[in-house]
Amino acid sequence: MSFRSLGLVSPILKTLEKQELHVPTPIQEKSIPIILEGKDVIGLAQTGTGKTAAFILPLLSKMYGTQQTGKFRKVKMLVLSPTRELAQQIGEVIKPFASATNIKTCTIVGGVPIFKQFKDLRKGSDIIIGTPGRVEDHISQKSIDLSNAKYTVLDEADQMLDIGFLPAVRRILSITPKTRQTLLFSATMPQEIKRLVEKFMVSPVEVTVSAVAKPVEKINQKIIMLNNSQKIDALKEIVQSRAGARLLIFTKTKHGAEKVVKSLSKDGFSVASIHGNKSQNQRQKSLINFKNGNCPLLVATDIAARGIDVPGVEAVINYDLPEVPESYVHRIGRTARAGMTGDAISFCSELEIKKLRAIEKLINTRIKTKNYPTIGSIKIRETENKDTAKKIDDRRRRGGNPGRRKFKRKR
Repeated sequence: MSFRSLGLVSPILKTLEKQELHVPTPIQEKSIPIILEGKDVIGLAQTGTGKTAAFILPLLSKMYGTQQTGKFRKVKMLVLSPTRELAQQIGEVIKPFASATNIKTCTIVGGVPIFKQFKDLRKGSDIIIGTPGRVEDHISQKSIDLSNAKYTVLDEADQMLDIGFLPAVRRILSITPKTRQTLLFSATMPQEIKRLVEKFMVSPVEVTVSAVAKPVEKINQKIIMLNNSQKIDALKEIVQSRAGARLLIFTKTKHGAEKVVKSLSKDGFSVASIHGNKSQNQRQKSLINFKNGNCPLLVATDIAARGIDVPGVEAVINYDLPEVPESYVHRIGRTARAGMTGDAISFCSELEIKKLRAIEKLINTRIKTKNYPTIGSIKIRETENKDTAKKIDDRRRRGGNPGRRKFKRKR
């Protein structure tokens, strides 16, 4: 099936041809005709499957031909995203298609001065893409009027739940017209999202293109068993063995990310970081340098785990295993994009074995393990590392809970 058979308008098709995009992904093929019919849609798909275009293309097709003249335009479409980076990426994807259909867009996120956004919004926009917090700021300042919004899109809804944005999302949706068409895209469907659907969507059609929370098949996954104190040395060996390769490294905390950056920088590696303590300009600069290859190493917290489409990431390294098993899938989904292959290397200490078991249970896969050090030409040392790894793997098989001691009750 080609895009031409989906019912999209001519300017959209011409723009797709310029970008040499001819065949829709499964989520696009299934969603676009339903959206064009005006129905509410719940799209359940992995990250990297083309969800953004799945809602952009049909909604712009529907908006094309409606009155788009005049300098000051009313907001007709609102796209809510959990993170600044994802909102800006959506804005970039929309640009060429909006230009082809004479539609004006505006991206509003936190981390940048709000007065600059006032100026952009006063010019009028057909489409607003933003994070819930900043959109609410503008609503309270009366710089955004959603009374004429015909379409609302909630992208990565489950991550908005994780971050705590759901109350803001509810408040925003409650002031939009009840006749709007609502689209929700998510990798998982927790109970809170189901309740949101029941309240704000009308007879939604559910579109699922693959098993929820299943990693991309072309990702080669491996676990390296080691002690916490050995993680930084293991990371440096991986980076050295893949000199010049684009590597994305995930840590559990912002403080941990900066510690890794400091240690790698000290050894002469070109590395940047992206997390909540960075300003929007800093985060954008880090992403741009990572994308263009000026800085091949990027250390991130889970803020960057979803929706950031950086081509050519050779490997994702989980320096710390995530607290939530689903986050593992979203993290490693940054590699093996668009049909490519990639590696996911995860460090696991004795204290993280419970998280590893939860991940393996979620993806229904036993991930192959190696003992540290096994990277490059370094052989396994007959030291505590091997004993530690063996002890971890024994507990992994037994299902025991590391870190807990059993005491006999005194009688």
